[in-house]
Amino acid sequence: MAIPASLLNATNAFPLWDTEPMTDAFTLTHPDNHAVVTHVSRPWLFHFAPPHPSPTARGVLIIPGGGYTQLMIDREGTAIATWLTTLNLPAFLLLHRFPSSTTPPQAPLDDAHRALALIHTHNLAPHGLGLCGLSSGGHLAAALLAAYPPSWTPPNPADVSPKFDFAIIAYAPISTNAKGRTVVAGKPPLEPPQKQALYNALQPDVQLRDNPPPTFIVYAGTDEVVPVANAYRLAQALGGKGGMVELHVFGDAPHGFGVDSVGLPVAAWPGLCEGWMRQVGVLG
Repeated sequence: MAIPASLLNATNAFPLWDTEPMTDAFTLTHPDNHAVVTHVSRPWLFHFAPPHPSPTARGVLIIPGGGYTQLMIDREGTAIATWLTTLNLPAFLLLHRFPSSTTPPQAPLDDAHRALALIHTHNLAPHGLGLCGLSSGGHLAAALLAAYPPSWTPPNPADVSPKFDFAIIAYAPISTNAKGRTVVAGKPPLEPPQKQALYNALQPDVQLRDNPPPTFIVYAGTDEVVPVANAYRLAQALGGKGGMVELHVFGDAPHGFGVDSVGLPVAAWPGLCEGWMRQVGVLG
């Protein structure tokens, strides 16, 4: 069931697992004039159509970050959708659940697979689909390129091996939060325990499926939240599985630089990514 989605200035929106209205599905707050979702009880997918749709354009599933405890849906969600739709790419913004004492660790991954199934069911991206994930959303996006953890049971096994034309991964904690793979000495387990369980189970760099899509990776060398080692782990893993990798590490940039870090060299990354998309043939 699609409904008008004026809340985020989207074209329309879809509940992932039910047909209920959006009321009380998630909690939207505005700290420091930013839009942040702090709780999701029923996940939703928001569709942003480009102003001048191309008959052959690929769609892009956007997964914002927030450490699996919140979602930065403006700087890492609607701002990304605005950028992509100006390139005439349909964009889809995922608001997924967070692992907690009442929500299992696999919920974000299952929500992402369900979102992809809905895009397919409604034929919203008939010419292919790409991924764009930032921070924890980049971890989840990379997990969509990987095998589904054998210790978990997917709601629909047919949905767990999606195909993508390209991927964009920004400052994501690919595996340095997993037990035994941290790079920060004495790093304590993450809270809540279900969040740590998610990172332990989802380590995309060692779980990648064969023949991954062309992938654009962008990180900051000085990121104190997500070590740049994650970029190198992911790039090496993708190359080892036969994937084409474009890796950019900006020497000095903050974590969460998004697409609006005006005045810094890292502000050039969307333009670099656009040129890369044209080079690999996913943008006309």
